[in-house]
Amino acid sequence: MKDKLEIPDYNTLFQTEPYVKQRDGKKAFEAPCSEQETAEALAYSKSSEYKDKNFARTSLVVNPHKACQPLGALMAALGFEKTLPFIHGSQGCTAYFRSHLSRHFKEPTPAVSSSMTEDGAVFGGMNNLIDGLENSVALYKPEMIAVSTTCMAEVIGDDLQAFISNARQKGAISNEIPVPYANTPSFSGSHITGYDSMLKSILSTLFIRSGIEATPGSGEGTGEKLNVILGFEPYTGNFAEIRKILAAFDTGYTVLGDHSGNFDSPATGEYSYYYGGTKLADVPKAANALGTLSLQKYSVKKTLEYISGTWKQQTVAMSTPLGIHATDRLIESISELTGLPIPPELVEERGRVVDALLDSHPYLHGKRVALVGDPDLLIGLIEFCLEVGIEPIHIVCSNGENGFKEEAKALLAASPYGAETTVHIGNDLWHMRSLLIDDPVDLAIGSSHLKFAAKDADVPLIRVGFPIFDRHHLHRYPIIGYQGALNLLTTIVNTILQGLDEDSSGFNHDLVR
Repeated sequence: MKDKLEIPDYNTLFQTEPYVKQRDGKKAFEAPCSEQETAEALAYSKSSEYKDKNFARTSLVVNPHKACQPLGALMAALGFEKTLPFIHGSQGCTAYFRSHLSRHFKEPTPAVSSSMTEDGAVFGGMNNLIDGLENSVALYKPEMIAVSTTCMAEVIGDDLQAFISNARQKGAISNEIPVPYANTPSFSGSHITGYDSMLKSILSTLFIRSGIEATPGSGEGTGEKLNVILGFEPYTGNFAEIRKILAAFDTGYTVLGDHSGNFDSPATGEYSYYYGGTKLADVPKAANALGTLSLQKYSVKKTLEYISGTWKQQTVAMSTPLGIHATDRLIESISELTGLPIPPELVEERGRVVDALLDSHPYLHGKRVALVGDPDLLIGLIEFCLEVGIEPIHIVCSNGENGFKEEAKALLAASPYGAETTVHIGNDLWHMRSLLIDDPVDLAIGSSHLKFAAKDADVPLIRVGFPIFDRHHLHRYPIIGYQGALNLLTTIVNTILQGLDEDSSGFNHDLVR
């Protein structure tokens, strides 16, 4: 009989004697502050005086809740069939984007880099880009290559249009392969800016190459009735949910940018670089749809301007539809755009979720919450909280704009549950830490990056948004639609109930809640 193999987790492993000695030796070598000094500094960082200093800083950012533009561009590229994301810049940047997405989705993220080094920084990266395009075609056989940039290429002013044209002239890449490109400097904007720039570039490039003229509402050549955009969407389950809703309407549609296949691929024993995605041939035809419905608006502003301007198409844009009222607007918008009646099965599903909300309302009413996320997600979360009686207290949006802030404040002002809310744009998670400590709340909702501030403030964290690194498979569950409202409700109320059990003193350790 084989001996049992003991594999300690890292919490247990690092408490063993060799590691304890190693840490003590490291501390002695580094000559750190005394325990008393450390305790005093920690206590001061939790004071109101420190909070005021924290919010007064202007030249330092500590843990902003946003990622770089090229990361969003990479996600946009993976929304189209047989498309290879090509990042013009350093190899290390590309590794960061790939690992960031892979840690969230628990899936490999295919992308290549022009691998610029010191020579490229001085003389420009044209040769790197041309060689990279040629190698990419030879090795990975893409049908489209989507090029974005990092800081290095942007700082030295590399001209992507000219470089790609030179690559075609030299025969490194044929004229048959579309090469949309987007300038995505990491020192401005965020991941949603990069997503928007790349999505617009892909749609415009494929449309121009087709040579067709947009005839909105004709459905010519496809019979498609509706275009749908989900935007920078970290939940593959949301793609499945919108398909379920559209299937209930029995309407034709095209999802413009469907990366769910690449980030939720099956384990069959064989790996492919390309899974699913919007068909390239369907993009020009999408200009003939009745209209375009976007489930995000702040993350696809340029794209929607292009569709309404160049395609001359009706667009309906909303922030992430979380909860009953937001989903009602989503369903009504589909009905208005397509001219189809609302399916009875969706009405029935709505009723079941409303019933669930009523069941849980006593535990949600009056709970105070802090929210962190991207603009569209936060608008959805604010509306969801208000409709179930949860009071948003602190809201931090690192990549928010004034338009977002005004919309958020208007939503909050329309409800008695929003009376105490403060909305902070451009602030970071170190600001949120001060807010949580100075004015405590019952719950925090945000990505995995919020866990450190939440732990310091002893606040339970409900993980919603991007990125979620320290929990598995949450991205597979939808948060939009009526089913998504039920999923959010279940997560939030059960976190509250778990807290009641943990805080019970014996006589109130109830069997039924």
